[in-house]
Amino acid sequence: MKAIIMAGGFGTRLRPLTVNIPKPMVPMANKPMMEHIVRLLKQNGFDDLLVMLYYQPEVIIRHFGDGAAYGVRMEYLRPQSDLGTAGCVKFAEKHLKETFLVISGDLLTDFNVKAALTAHRQKKAVATLVLTRSANPLAFGVVIVNEEGRIQRFLEKPSWGEVFSDTINTGIYLLEPSVLRDIPTDRGYDFSKNLFPSLLGANAPLFGHIAEGYWKDVGDLLEYRLAHSDILEQLVKIPLPGQKRKNKEAVAYIGPKSDVSPKAVLDGVNVIGERCQIEERVKLTNCVLGHGVKIQAGADLTSCVLWDDVVVGPDSTLQEAVIGARTRVADKAHIGEGAIIGDDCEIGHASVVHSNVKVWPHKRIEDGAVLSTSLIWGDVWARRLFGAYGITGLCNREITPELATRIGAAYGAFLGEGAYVTTSRDAHMASRMIKRAVISGLLSTGVKVGDLRTAPIPVVRYEIGQEGEVGGVHVRQSPFDPNLVDIKLLDKTGVDLSSGQERAIEQLFLREDFKRATPDRVGEIITPPRAQEYYRAGFLKAIQASIFQDAKMKIVIDYAFSSASMILPDILGRLGIEVVSLNAYLSAQRVTKTAEEFQTSLERLSTIVLTLKADAGFLIDTGAEKVFIIDEKGHRIANDIALLMIAHLVMRTHKGGRVGVPVNVSGMIERLAEPHKVSIHRLRTAPRYIMEASREKGMNFVGDGIGGFIFPEFQPSFDAMFAIVKIAELLARHKVPLSAVAAEIPAFETMHQKVPCPWDRKGVVMRRAIEAVQTLPNELVDGVKIFVNGSWVLMLPDPDEATFHVWTEGSDKTQARALLKEYSQKIQQWQN
Repeated sequence: MKAIIMAGGFGTRLRPLTVNIPKPMVPMANKPMMEHIVRLLKQNGFDDLLVMLYYQPEVIIRHFGDGAAYGVRMEYLRPQSDLGTAGCVKFAEKHLKETFLVISGDLLTDFNVKAALTAHRQKKAVATLVLTRSANPLAFGVVIVNEEGRIQRFLEKPSWGEVFSDTINTGIYLLEPSVLRDIPTDRGYDFSKNLFPSLLGANAPLFGHIAEGYWKDVGDLLEYRLAHSDILEQLVKIPLPGQKRKNKEAVAYIGPKSDVSPKAVLDGVNVIGERCQIEERVKLTNCVLGHGVKIQAGADLTSCVLWDDVVVGPDSTLQEAVIGARTRVADKAHIGEGAIIGDDCEIGHASVVHSNVKVWPHKRIEDGAVLSTSLIWGDVWARRLFGAYGITGLCNREITPELATRIGAAYGAFLGEGAYVTTSRDAHMASRMIKRAVISGLLSTGVKVGDLRTAPIPVVRYEIGQEGEVGGVHVRQSPFDPNLVDIKLLDKTGVDLSSGQERAIEQLFLREDFKRATPDRVGEIITPPRAQEYYRAGFLKAIQASIFQDAKMKIVIDYAFSSASMILPDILGRLGIEVVSLNAYLSAQRVTKTAEEFQTSLERLSTIVLTLKADAGFLIDTGAEKVFIIDEKGHRIANDIALLMIAHLVMRTHKGGRVGVPVNVSGMIERLAEPHKVSIHRLRTAPRYIMEASREKGMNFVGDGIGGFIFPEFQPSFDAMFAIVKIAELLARHKVPLSAVAAEIPAFETMHQKVPCPWDRKGVVMRRAIEAVQTLPNELVDGVKIFVNGSWVLMLPDPDEATFHVWTEGSDKTQARALLKEYSQKIQQWQN
């Protein structure tokens, strides 16, 4: 049988281990990962192997040769450009005349792929995806199959809201040659992104086979260490090399010509390669040692992986570290948990390498030196760098100047030398510190920086692209917690980065070996001279100023000590709107509000609106992206009702067209839209997706239901300043007060609750939710939304917390509360 091994990966996330070798050749229990794959294929009857190469192909060819040593026949092909996964297989089309298997050369698995082949033939499939269950499906393609195994839906590398199942695509496929006809030859083409969706759309026989056994994508350094732990625990069925020796509970597999002192202590399970020397008083616990390794007297190693010819000096301690080939660790050195040392390094006498530090090949650490970075990978970073609101962490503990510099350098490397970026911050001193560090990183990669200093986020977004900027950075103290700082990276249109862009920057960040500019190419800092002018001109152009001449409106604005007070008063003055301003100055100490302070501000604003007989009151958040509304009677308008009110006014103004709202917004908006022939577009809840939707053709208005409003005729992003004036314009146009608009919104009942859910059970809960509601009308835009007797329930995993959100809407409070209770309990049950 024919199999294709995909072996062209760079292994970016495994650096520095993959600096000198391609990822498939990284040793796993003293054999290259790809060797385990070749052995698995041979066991399952696949002995005619075609290997697709790209990065350092000679290393793979030199090791495997013609495959005779492994009982198989091996041939090699190397495309000259990146054709994508499917395009790469298309390149080998002339070699593929019968059913064939595609598998990655950098997996660790013991699947019975012969069983998958049998299922493929029985179901007469043109393509069968080998699937497995995963506790954390975010990094993989999620797949939904029916009872017969036919694929119904799949999504490549989803967000938590899109995780409809814990069943994932393993990247192992059984294919008929006929599927290759649909693959173009002149451009990149992927299986998951292109070919399989095409086959699904054509209703071709596309099946999934859920395999039993072990599977791991060894995608990063943590997974590499965990894979070795799984091997030692025999969770994966691969033979451990060497002679097995057992001493009470301890087991050691010792290779030929290795010398282990009887005074050495071996605990747990250890694999010791050939020609190793383990001296007296050495303690090894759950370690894998390559060939030719020497561990000198008194050294203590726990859960470490050492490659060939490593020397560890006397009385050194290594904890959960990976040490590259030919590295020498001197006496009394300490290498901390999660540290990765590349090939051919020298770690000096009594030196200390702190936890999670990565050292590139051929580096020397002086005697007594302490090598440390301030990036300690705690829980907040263990999942991913980016969250729903950008990069968020504890200021000066998780988000430090050193980390911020690396973020800036990674973003700069992503944009490229010579790019131009706008930067800004809020009024807090910590934000200034972090922003300056980000700027340093940008400059180091040759990026030019236009620094707006303190500026509202909407002004920054609008400035991007005006003078050739291709991105932006805004640093702020979190509006939710004074101890947190947010770093928001923006794309060339001024909106939040896409998830694909975030992943690309995160990979550069993890590599840490991105290109720096030469001294004569370092970037420069300038002050954009016309940012406020551009913003003001665009703002006024998008407003019908004449409508305010006869309206004689009076509004009260609480600027909440934000930088909006530097921009908006001038615009309002030009429009002739009478304004009473509160807290219209910057204060570094008042950037964040507690819930009590927020409520007090609203109550104060309500009193002033009533006292002055104003038409409306508006409270701006410190980033000038959200706005909270008080009507002329002093009543606080709830955020969900405010969204429906403003949408209703927009619908009355623009017949037809589209309005975008997230999936958790009341279904009342569809009822309001129907008479105006407006199409409601349901969106995912994360800010980036809401902003992306506002750029779609025909979109007149977008809101998030929590104080954010987007009027795309000005800019496709949240802007509290423009929203205030636009709301005033709509009220003046229709000659109605806010209270009258509120009265036009029929009553509805929505409720929300958080349900705790461990990270490793989220995928299980999503799968079981899908299975449980298959017979009910449902919507899978973001999370799982089901419709029950005129009501609905939305179950949505939180992207940053170990919780599920449950929203319900019912005909009354009793029904909404009953649904909330029922499905909150179901989520708890589905975790078990």
